[in-house]
Amino acid sequence: MQLYGKTSAHAIAVMSYLAADPDRRAGAEAVAKARGLSRPLAAKLLTRLATAGLVSGQPGPGGGYTLARAPEEVRLSEIAALFESQDSPVLCPFGFTCCEKDKPCALHDQIAALRQSGRRFLEKTRLSAFTGQTLECGAK
Repeated sequence: MQLYGKTSAHAIAVMSYLAADPDRRAGAEAVAKARGLSRPLAAKLLTRLATAGLVSGQPGPGGGYTLARAPEEVRLSEIAALFESQDSPVLCPFGFTCCEKDKPCALHDQIAALRQSGRRFLEKTRLSAFTGQTLECGAK
């Protein structure tokens, strides 16, 4: 079961790169290369993250992006919330119409517990988990 979708995963990857060295200013190209993303996707994500106040951007020579807040202040849930619906229903393995609130399917409670566990993980985990982590996924 996924904790979050592909776009959220890419956004967290972008943020993890910036969190690895919070003093570093990085452009979309460097982030894309390090995380194995296309440059346009990295640029789009950085723009969205900047609009949300999670990163700060500086244009021009020597410019780039940095975290807008300290890594220990940013939860993964904040990043995922920008790209995920928070109120999506529990997807029933018997079909969308079989599982209802007043008459749940046999797996309903277990699936709901799994999702709740995932939400707690995203709430609890902060970008500081990536500080000092220099793994560059796109590097060959």
